[in-house]
Amino acid sequence: MRHDRQEDEAARHGRDPVCGMAVDSAKTSHHAEHDGQSYRFCSAGCRQKFLSDPGKYLNPVTEDIAPPPLEGSIWTCPMHPQIRQPAPGSCPICGMALEPEAPRLDDAPNPELVDFTHRLWVAGALAVPLLILSMGGEMLGLHLVPASWSPWIQLVLCAPIVLWAGWPFFERGWASLKSRHTNMFTLISLGVGAAFLYSLAATVAPGLFPAALRQHGGMVPVYYEAAGVVVALVLLGQVLELRARAATGRAIRSLLNLAPKTARRMQADGSDDEVPLSKVVRGDRLRIRPGEAIPVDGTVLEGQSSVDESMLTGEPAPVLKTAGSSVTGGTVNGNGSLVMEARAVGSETMLARIVAMVSEAQRSRAPIQAVADRIAGWFVPLVVLIAVATFAIWLCVGPEPRLGHALLNAIAVLIIACPCALGLATPMSIMVGTGRGAQAGVLVKNAEALQALDRVDTLVIDKTGTLTEGKPRLVAVSPVEGFSEDDLLALAAAVETNSEHPLALAVVDAAKERALSLGTVSAFEAHTGLGITGNVDGRVVAVGNADQMRKVGADPSPLREQGERRRAEGAGVMLVAIEGRCAGLLVVADPIKTSASAAIAALHAGGLRIVMLTGDGKGTAQSVAKAIGGIDEVHADLKPEDKARIIAELKAKGARVAMAGDGINDAPALAAADVGVAMGTGTDVAIESAGLTLTNGDLSAMVRARRLARATMANIRQNLFFSFLFNGIGVPVAAGILYPFAGILLSPMLAGAAMAASSFTVVLNALRLSHQKL
Repeated sequence: MRHDRQEDEAARHGRDPVCGMAVDSAKTSHHAEHDGQSYRFCSAGCRQKFLSDPGKYLNPVTEDIAPPPLEGSIWTCPMHPQIRQPAPGSCPICGMALEPEAPRLDDAPNPELVDFTHRLWVAGALAVPLLILSMGGEMLGLHLVPASWSPWIQLVLCAPIVLWAGWPFFERGWASLKSRHTNMFTLISLGVGAAFLYSLAATVAPGLFPAALRQHGGMVPVYYEAAGVVVALVLLGQVLELRARAATGRAIRSLLNLAPKTARRMQADGSDDEVPLSKVVRGDRLRIRPGEAIPVDGTVLEGQSSVDESMLTGEPAPVLKTAGSSVTGGTVNGNGSLVMEARAVGSETMLARIVAMVSEAQRSRAPIQAVADRIAGWFVPLVVLIAVATFAIWLCVGPEPRLGHALLNAIAVLIIACPCALGLATPMSIMVGTGRGAQAGVLVKNAEALQALDRVDTLVIDKTGTLTEGKPRLVAVSPVEGFSEDDLLALAAAVETNSEHPLALAVVDAAKERALSLGTVSAFEAHTGLGITGNVDGRVVAVGNADQMRKVGADPSPLREQGERRRAEGAGVMLVAIEGRCAGLLVVADPIKTSASAAIAALHAGGLRIVMLTGDGKGTAQSVAKAIGGIDEVHADLKPEDKARIIAELKAKGARVAMAGDGINDAPALAAADVGVAMGTGTDVAIESAGLTLTNGDLSAMVRARRLARATMANIRQNLFFSFLFNGIGVPVAAGILYPFAGILLSPMLAGAAMAASSFTVVLNALRLSHQKL
C-alpha cells in the first residue's frame, strides 16, 4: 500500500520537461499530449517551447563541450548553420566556404583561403598583361602586337584565369543550378562564362558573326579582359573576406588560450609533477604559483592570493581567494601561492562551457535574418531577368556596337548584383557580437536572445541572488554596555555551531572571518519557536527571540526599538543573553549587492521599466527596493508560478519583457519572458532556461548585455541597409540607366571590384563590434 501511495504521489507531482520544475498536475492548467503521453507544465511559456520541439526536451542530446580538437572538427556555413560536415568544402546552398564550427587552437587558416590565395596570385599575374594588351590598344592606341595576333594572345592569357583560377566559381554555379539554390556563384559563372565563350567563338570562328559586328580589318571584338579581370577581382574579394571572417573567431581563441597547457600536480610526498592538462582528473591537488593561470575549476585548499577573474566577469578588480574559495580555470593568480583541488576538468570546466555556448550562439540565426533570406530567395532569379532585359534592350535600341554594349552591360548586372554582402550582413555581426560579449562576461545562448534584448522595455528582476547576494550574512553586532562585539559574537557563534537554523551559519562564518576563538559548548538545547541555549566554557549563553530572553530571565526591552527597526528593514534579529543578562543583538540579512543601485540606475536611465519579484514578505521587499532605488514596481510573497503569471500579464499588456534570475524557482519565469537572463552564479536549471547568462552574477553585466544587444542589432541594420542600398543603386547603373543622361557605363571589371568591395565592407563593419565599449 505504501508503495502504491508513493507511485500515486509521483504521478501527481510530475516534472516540467522544459525547466525541470516539480508540477502538481491537479493544480496546473498547462497540459500537452505527445505520442499518447500526457505532460504537465509550470507555465504557458514552457508548454509553448515543448510543443515547438518535443524531441529536444524528451530526448536531450549530451554533447562534449571540450575545446574542439585540431582534427575531426565539424565544418559549417556561417550563413546556413544547418550545413554540417566533417571536412572543409563549400556550402551547397550559398556556395560560401565552410569553416570550423568552433575556432581551432592552432589558428590554422581556412583551406579555402590557402587555395584561393594561390589562385589569386596566378590570376593577378596573368590579368595585368591581359588588361594592358586589351585596353592599351583601345584607350591609348598602344598596339603591342599585330591586331590579328591580339585575340589569340589574350586567349592564352585568359584561359588559365577562367578555366583554372576561376574554376571553383563554375563548380559552385553549376551546383546551385542543380540544387535550385541560386546564389552569388550562379551570377558570377553566368557573367564570366558568357564573356569568355563569346570571345572564344569570336576568336576561333569569326566568320559566324555578321559583318555589322566586325571592326576594321574584319576582326570581331573580344572581351577576354572582362572575364579574366572579373575572376581576379572576385578572387581578391573572396580572399579579403575569408581573412576578415577568420577574425570573428579571435574572441573564442583568446578564451581557449587562457587555459595553460600543463598543470603542477602534487604527489603524495609533497613534490610537484608537471603534467599535461588532459591528464588532470578530479581530486588532484594542484599547486598554483604566482602569476600562473589556474588550470581547471576547483577549490582552494591552502594559501591566499588575489585572482584576476576578468576573463569570466569582465571586471578588472582582482578577487581575494583563501582556503575554501572556488577558483575557475583560465583565471590568473596574483602574487600569492595556492594549493587547490580539481573539481571540474575537461568539458566540465566553466571555460569549456563558455566556449561551447559562444560557439553555438555564433552559428545561431537572428529572426531579422529571415528578411535577408526571403529577399535572397527571389533576388538571383530577378537579377538574371534584369540581365536578360538589359541585353535585349541594348541589342535593340543601343548605339553601335550594339552586341558589345548589350553583352558587357548584361555581364555587369550579373556581377555587381552578387548577393554575398546581403547574406553576410547578419551572421558576421552575430559572430563578432557574441564573441565580444563573452569577453565582457555576457554569454549569449542564441542570436534570437540578442534581438529580443534589444527590443525589451521592461526588466523583471528576482530579488534573492540577483539584487542581493543570495546568502545571509551577519551585517551588524550591537552589544549593550559592558560587552564587546567580539565577545558577544564569539559566545553566540560557539552555541550556533550546534544549530541547524539557516541564520546560524551566517553567525559562525562571521566569527571565523574575524578569527575569533570559539569556546567549548556543553548542555546545548534547542527550544522550538524560541531559540537555543548552551554552556560555553562555564557561561550560560542564550540566543533567540524576546520570549527566549524572558525565559532565561533577561530583559529584552532595551533592544526592542532597535530590533523592530532592523526587522522593518527585512533583516533577521537574534537577541543574545549571557548569564541571564541581555547582552546585545545580532543582525543577519541578505546584503544588497554593491553594484545593484548603480546598475538599476543605468538600466532605468536606458528606458527600462524595472519590476522586482520575490517570494519574501512585503516588508523585506519594500525595504530592499527603497535601499536600491529606481525600482518602479514590487511584487512580494510570490510562488514560482506567480512570477511566470505576472510576466504573462505584462506581455499581454504589450510589454516586451526580460527576466533576470538565478534560482530553480526562477526557471518558469525565465522561460516565459521574451528573453531570460540568468545569473552565472545560479543554478544550471536557471541558466538552461535563459537566453543570456551573466557569468559574474552581477547586474552591472546586464548593463553591458543591453549595450551589446543594441550595438549588435544596430550593426546588423547598418549592414542590411548598405547591402540594399548597394544593389538598389548598382544594378540600375550597371544596366546603363545613366547612359542616356550622362553617357556613363559600368564595365564588368568595375562591377566586379564594387561587388568585392561591398562584401568586404560588410565584414569590416561587423568587426567593429570586437572593439565596442560595453
